[in-house]
Amino acid sequence: MQKVENGLSRKLLTRVLSVYFILTLIITTGQIFTEYLNAKSHIESELQTLKNTFRTSLTRAIWELNSPQAISIATGLLELPIVDGVQIRDENGNYIADLGRTAKQQISSITKGAIQNHPGGTFGYSFPLIFEFSGRTSLVGDVTLYSSFEIIFARIEVGIFFLIGNAIIKTAFLVFLFMSAFRSMLTQPLNELSQQIQEFDINELESSKLNLNIEDNNELKLLQTSYNKLVDRMIDFQNRLLLSQQELKDANHRLDEQNMSLEQEVAKKTASLSKIMLDLEQQKNELVINQRELRQENENRQFIEDELRKRNTELASSMDTLQLAKDQLVESQRMASLGGVIAGIAHNVNTPLGVSVSATSFLQEQIQTLHQVYEDKQLSDNTMNAFLSETQQTMSLLSHNINRASDLISSFKQFSVDQTSETQQEINLLDFLNEVIKSLAPNVKNTQHTIDINCADDIIIQCAPDILAQIFTHMVMNSLIHGFENIPKGTIKISIIRDQDRLVIDYQDNGKGVPEATLEQHFDVFFSTDKGKVDHSLGTHILYNLVAQTLGGDIEIFSQSNKGLRYKITIPV
Repeated sequence: MQKVENGLSRKLLTRVLSVYFILTLIITTGQIFTEYLNAKSHIESELQTLKNTFRTSLTRAIWELNSPQAISIATGLLELPIVDGVQIRDENGNYIADLGRTAKQQISSITKGAIQNHPGGTFGYSFPLIFEFSGRTSLVGDVTLYSSFEIIFARIEVGIFFLIGNAIIKTAFLVFLFMSAFRSMLTQPLNELSQQIQEFDINELESSKLNLNIEDNNELKLLQTSYNKLVDRMIDFQNRLLLSQQELKDANHRLDEQNMSLEQEVAKKTASLSKIMLDLEQQKNELVINQRELRQENENRQFIEDELRKRNTELASSMDTLQLAKDQLVESQRMASLGGVIAGIAHNVNTPLGVSVSATSFLQEQIQTLHQVYEDKQLSDNTMNAFLSETQQTMSLLSHNINRASDLISSFKQFSVDQTSETQQEINLLDFLNEVIKSLAPNVKNTQHTIDINCADDIIIQCAPDILAQIFTHMVMNSLIHGFENIPKGTIKISIIRDQDRLVIDYQDNGKGVPEATLEQHFDVFFSTDKGKVDHSLGTHILYNLVAQTLGGDIEIFSQSNKGLRYKITIPV
């Protein structure tokens, strides 16, 4: 009997066990990974708990510039089993302490707690240090606590060994069970079936039938029955084959006679077919020539299409380059305006500060003179009156110039839109606008100017009210101060509509307006339409930044000299 190299039962057993091994490996790996994630989550929670324990002391130490205490706290944290490294930085991103196994942090300060993975199997929890003083909060620095894969593995090591041992024991038992079942139910019956089939003799069909020792009515029993029926049909086929062989001999004789007549007919048909083939060959040559011409035309068209596509690509690249150059020119113009802001602020702040320093020096000299006269016992009423008069004038001059410098610095601080509160609230736009106009009433009280509002009373939006209030305040104050200069009775009209997800604000006044030639410079800093005069309020530039940068909207200006001014603002809501 020939030995089977790749037995069916062995293949079946191998595939079943392979599937089981793969499933066991996947499930065990999943359980180990779940244990790893749970342990990592617990460690992350413990790191967050450490934040509540040490944040107050670290915040106070950094606030008080007590670096040794901060380093001492970091050393203590490093002694904890779950901590592999500690980083403490001040508000500028400078490291106060960098101990243990750490990673390089981003330069900007951290503003909220976050978990972040790092190379080398480490991860860290970063949180800001915020100091509260007199109801105000200040970011004084941030802390990052690091842990690693080794700490997680140490926690789940016993569980991993238990899962692997359990999988190995179950797999070994299942292999033994499957091998015993396959040997008794499949391997031995198949060997017996193979041996009887190899003893098959075509001349002794009746004795070649199968006779297996199988009690169950299973697939092998069915195979034995089917095989024996096949042998019976072969016996019947042999009998019919002998009869057919005789009939075939008679048919061959008649076929020889037919072949003779067919050969003669084929000779005639071959002659006519040769002529047809010559005609077809000529037509084929003509078709090949036409195909070549068509292929050449297609190649020419493809070349033209490639050239057109190349020119389109170059044109698109040129458009991108032009757009980039345009953006760079706009940014350069904005940076030039910012340089003007800084130069103007520096010049205008230095003047009142210089006067204040001179006044302070003069006041100090007068006090020293009065002190000397008093010690010499020569103090008289005239001397005291002169001192009080000069002191009062000096203090008035000093107060005026300090307030002037303070106003200039306040205007410069408003130049940064980032200082604006962006807290989102739901407001009724008409009620909110009435409140803003009411807050500006003292500026309109002693004038004949009027403000008309056209807005539906059912417009409810979600926005930052502080930013919206600043926008309307800048526009109204600009009209009152500049637009209505030397105009006794002015009118401001504010129309607001909501167009789907946009808010459209139409603001108009009947003031003196601005020349059309200066409209492009209207939102630049320190720009004024009066020759030789510089506007230090920054109002229109702040208005532009509030609409375009903070709210992501658009603002347009329309105006002519002595024909009023109009702003059209579109804001997404």
